[in-house]
Amino acid sequence: MLATVLADGETTIVNAAMEPEIVDLQNMLNKMGAKIIGAGTNVIKITGVKNLKEVSYNIMSDRIEAGTILCAVAMTGGELLLEDVIPEHINPILSKLEECGAKLKIQKNTIELCANKRLRATEIKTMPYPGFPTDMQSVFGAMLATAKGTSVIIENIFENRYRYTNELKRMGAKITIEGKMAVIKGIKKLSGADVNSPDLRGGAALVLAGLTAQGITTANKIEHILRGYENLDEKLRTLGAKIEKKEGE
Repeated sequence: MLATVLADGETTIVNAAMEPEIVDLQNMLNKMGAKIIGAGTNVIKITGVKNLKEVSYNIMSDRIEAGTILCAVAMTGGELLLEDVIPEHINPILSKLEECGAKLKIQKNTIELCANKRLRATEIKTMPYPGFPTDMQSVFGAMLATAKGTSVIIENIFENRYRYTNELKRMGAKITIEGKMAVIKGIKKLSGADVNSPDLRGGAALVLAGLTAQGITTANKIEHILRGYENLDEKLRTLGAKIEKKEGE
């Protein structure tokens, strides 16, 4: 889309991603003078224009960050009122949280979560939007590491997305990987450890695991996490977490 808004003629993108972020990008570019239709479907058509104009535009809320914060509160047995969120963008996440035992009150732009009991195991299959997002797979993996029962995750989108599980095992998690499938036998408590963030979402998962672990957890290579979460440590501290980002990290 970005490469063709100023190109001559018409461009058609087939088998396009359908995530809400694509719709938001289309809306912004069209406000700037672009001619794009179809975002949110698997076919997007762009008619090139000669130039774009400056605009003021409010970007949509980050659905993966919203899901991450909700999981952080759910796995630590807390309560939360999350504002400025678009619930329909994260319906699969909310459904799985409820399956795990979290109580949700969903309104137009807010989600209220209460998780005062140990969460239950569940089964997850990642799918393209509007299915369960692969970007939340590792976060749920960390959450389910201490859920009651045995959970099964099937990763259908990306390979090598289970690297974070090796780090969770260092914290005591019981996880077995078989191809696309991860089997997680929930334990009551993880133990603090020094762990390395393998990627963006896996790193966030390890931070969340540290919130529930007994003792101190040190997450290294946090440059991965910082790429996708703005001031995550500050937001978690606001919720009561004991977390500190070292200078220069």
